[in-house]
Amino acid sequence: MEFSIKSGSPEKQRSACVVVGVFEPRKLTLPAELLDNAARNYISDIIRRGDMEGKPGTTLLLHNVPGTLCDRVLLVGLGKEKEFREKEYCDAIRTAVKTLNETGSFDGTLFLTETSVKKRSVAWRIRQATLVAQETVYRFDQFKSKKDEVRRPLRKLTFAVERRNELAPAEEALIQGLAIAEGMALAKNLGNLPGNVCTPAHLAETAQKIAQDLAASCAIECQILEREEMAALGMGSLLSVAQGSRQPPKLIVLRYRGGRAEEKPVVLVGKGITFDTGGISLKPGAEMDEMKFDMCGAASVLGTLKAAALMRLPLNLTAIVPAAENMPGGAASRPGDIVTSMSGQTIEILNTDAEGRLILCDALTYAERFEPDTVVDVATLTGACVIALGHVASGLFANDDGLARDLLQAGDEAHDRAWHMPLWDDYQDQLRSPFADMANIGGRPAGSITAACFLSRFTKKYDWAHLDIAGTAWKSGTEKGATGRPVPLLAHFLLKKAGKLN
Repeated sequence: MEFSIKSGSPEKQRSACVVVGVFEPRKLTLPAELLDNAARNYISDIIRRGDMEGKPGTTLLLHNVPGTLCDRVLLVGLGKEKEFREKEYCDAIRTAVKTLNETGSFDGTLFLTETSVKKRSVAWRIRQATLVAQETVYRFDQFKSKKDEVRRPLRKLTFAVERRNELAPAEEALIQGLAIAEGMALAKNLGNLPGNVCTPAHLAETAQKIAQDLAASCAIECQILEREEMAALGMGSLLSVAQGSRQPPKLIVLRYRGGRAEEKPVVLVGKGITFDTGGISLKPGAEMDEMKFDMCGAASVLGTLKAAALMRLPLNLTAIVPAAENMPGGAASRPGDIVTSMSGQTIEILNTDAEGRLILCDALTYAERFEPDTVVDVATLTGACVIALGHVASGLFANDDGLARDLLQAGDEAHDRAWHMPLWDDYQDQLRSPFADMANIGGRPAGSITAACFLSRFTKKYDWAHLDIAGTAWKSGTEKGATGRPVPLLAHFLLKKAGKLN
């Protein structure tokens, strides 16, 4: 879809459809008022008859509105003006784009982007509108023999800004939004692929293709470590997870150099379990198909690096993806096995279904060689986090409060929110083992916290944060599919760090 920014009066737009908002009860926004004035109260007369109250999620499509140059006018309900905030704004954009796409409008001009959102800039409104629009028209149907084709899909979308001096920041925000949306689409596509297609080798090939595609426009390189190289590094913990599978593990390292050579990089580590049966500690059969989403952490860090490279952010960024498949088999790890991690610390595996932390700990140790400014790992790590936070917020743990604040603010800015969870030493006792330095689980109480405590034992040499996205990485039910989160959070974190967030 093609996007553009424009400043102008709604009645003068030559467009298939002009979109304006209506607050509850029946209150026209300023662009709607301008249209109504040009149409000699045509719109207000219709509203007065009760066709549109302005309730959230409602729409009214008007044809041949007098005094205008557009084919149609779409009225979108915004709810109560005093309650119009980030969620309501995004919902209104989503409703508008969905309606335009389904009603045969090849192009549309959205004046909803002129509607004020408390404490949010024009750039924020444009960036969010771009993300929401791309998310709304996203489809994953490559494995369907008969695709559900939209008869006349939306091809062009124009966002309106009120003043000409807002055009420059709006254009920059649009470029950022498109890059982040492309990163999200990559993450969603990888997440939605079935486990027989998205193997560790496929993740490695995807990373190599990102590097190849962007090599002409920025400094980027990809390195893939094979089983033998990981064994030579002493990654016994990571390799133990891959023992039961015929799919060989990969350690993927993708490096983007947009900053000065001497600048320490931000390192993103993503859990890449391409399918998780639980191993010998086999999961129940119900909904096990959703364990193809267990590599969404990996997908999100690859998507974030791609977005950063497309935005040409002036910083150095490294993505590390430990990729493996967790399967039962004659060679698979057993409960009670003891493995030695790259750090030299030994781990008693009490549950082979707590495998994500086993691959991440070696990747976190490997991250030390890059002398990072900051390390953030992203993982669909624990069902306990879903119980704690549901499907709204990702769990955030950190060994540095400043880093935690920066990530929380980025999540708030991106409307991809996280919640700061405790990482107190009191919880470390649950990981005690009589036979090894630690166990890989700490029992049912505080499961997401003890998982983070486990990872924290491998992050002593740098500032580190952990995002548990088990509840936010995908949706179940009728809207089943990967969400692309937390690409927006991470991208906004990097934008702020690079001084590029307006």
